[in-house]
Amino acid sequence: MTRRFLAAALIPLCLGFLLLFFLAGAGPADEIQKIFVTNFPSLQQVSGTVSVEGTIRHGAPRHFKEIIVPPVNPGEVSRLISAGTIEADGFTSVVLALNGQSRGKLPLKSGVVGAILVPDEESVLRVFEEDGKAQFPIEIKTAALTGSSTHVASEAQRFLVGFPRYRIWLYNTSDRTISANLYAYLTN
Repeated sequence: MTRRFLAAALIPLCLGFLLLFFLAGAGPADEIQKIFVTNFPSLQQVSGTVSVEGTIRHGAPRHFKEIIVPPVNPGEVSRLISAGTIEADGFTSVVLALNGQSRGKLPLKSGVVGAILVPDEESVLRVFEEDGKAQFPIEIKTAALTGSSTHVASEAQRFLVGFPRYRIWLYNTSDRTISANLYAYLTN
């Protein structure tokens, strides 16, 4: 056999093997596929069973409901109403929405209901409590509460999360006590 004959026979044979190799690996995307996990003990130890069950969630809702907020201006830090904390660790953003209802009579003085989220960090909280200055805050407020309606709400707004945990304070610039609800949806 000559070299030309071997080359002429090997080239189609190699192309045929490559075609079979690619066809065997290509399948519909919705078929079950095997996944192999390689363990690199010095970099990242993998042990136990690796499994994914159900839908992988990329968000988590949090509700802070029926919080009674008497009239208090946002600058009066010592009087702000504490609504708790929100754990944001593992999430990149939060969508906030705030609503409220006036308790009792229609308000005489127009005002807004607001929520201020301050990072739960010692130095940041100290400045907030001592000087009344919110560093790195996330703030949402409702439209103005007027004398013609007892209900008020904000638009839903998305904010970037920069800290793993935030403390929540509420304020109310109207002249009536408000029952407020803060809805937070943490997302990635």
